[in-house]
Amino acid sequence: MAQRDWVAQAIHTIEADFNRSADTHLIPLALPGWPGIDVYLKDESSHPTGSLKHRLARSLFLYALANGWLREGRPVVEASSGSTAVSEAYFARLLGLPFIAVIPASTSPEKIAAIEFQGGRCHLVDTACALDAESQRVALETGGHFMDQFTYAERATDWRANNNIAESIYRQMAEEPHPVPAWIVCSPGTGGTAATLGRYARYRRHDTRVLCADPQESVFHDAYRAALAGEPWRDFTHPCGSRVEGIGRPRVEASFIPGCIDGMLKVPDALALAAMRHVSATLGRRVGGSTGTNFVGVLHAARRMREAGQDGSIVTILCDSGDRYAHSYYAPAWYAANGIDTEASDAAIAAAVAGGDIAGLAPLGDA
Repeated sequence: MAQRDWVAQAIHTIEADFNRSADTHLIPLALPGWPGIDVYLKDESSHPTGSLKHRLARSLFLYALANGWLREGRPVVEASSGSTAVSEAYFARLLGLPFIAVIPASTSPEKIAAIEFQGGRCHLVDTACALDAESQRVALETGGHFMDQFTYAERATDWRANNNIAESIYRQMAEEPHPVPAWIVCSPGTGGTAATLGRYARYRRHDTRVLCADPQESVFHDAYRAALAGEPWRDFTHPCGSRVEGIGRPRVEASFIPGCIDGMLKVPDALALAAMRHVSATLGRRVGGSTGTNFVGVLHAARRMREAGQDGSIVTILCDSGDRYAHSYYAPAWYAANGIDTEASDAAIAAAVAGGDIAGLAPLGDA
């Protein structure tokens, strides 16, 4: 009974924390070159731990508690590129549990500091490909539980309702000129957000389509194209990890569900980071690289709407603050070290925002 009592109290603690929390804002974003198309950013950076992953971490903890996987005093271990680890460290500290983040050595120092601020300990590995195996080893060695966001993201979230991100978006859009978005754009890390958005739109019988914007160094786009063609795709791999932290993966994760997605786009890193800079300048505050990747997806969705003679709305996600990337995406030396040209990509985004097209990208793959 002691374990059941502890689980009940732990769930109560997380639910009480949720009850103290407000929803995140939905921010209109001007797109002057695209009349008749309204764009909105779902600002997930305003969560207590600063990113979209706060929702996922809460769901993962509740899922693990309900399954009997967490035990009092035992460590929680997670494989992460940073943001999920920050959020899980928050919930672990809330429950008085040790937290160990298994993260790539390339993770920004700001994210490492944020994990440690929340009481977590960082265990660095050389490559993203080694995260899963090393997390399992650390969990076994410490007697802890490997949370495994990449497997459980799509099933830990209640996609029908219960204040998931999709339900929140539609509720906040209710009084807008086009309350049912033509497109919702997200970028896949685990694939869990895309699954929640796609499932909810279908369940509620909305006409909304979900577009995933995949970063340059990631396997998801290739897997999606193979799935569309009816070819095997689950075992696809990519030789390296993404330079855009938090999204993209070198292998197809269990939470990636191609059938929940209506289109997919591969976004070059240079263009994603130029879009990040544009959104930051428009809002007057820094956003992260995943938000820039999403914004490129917004521009392509807008192009498809214009080609179809369609007015309407597009919603995308502001995933986290750019303050976590001061030493990378906002440092000129980082661009020089990575051989990324900023001038040409900035010009391409400016032209697209003004109503032009973006050349050189894979086309949308509508299911």
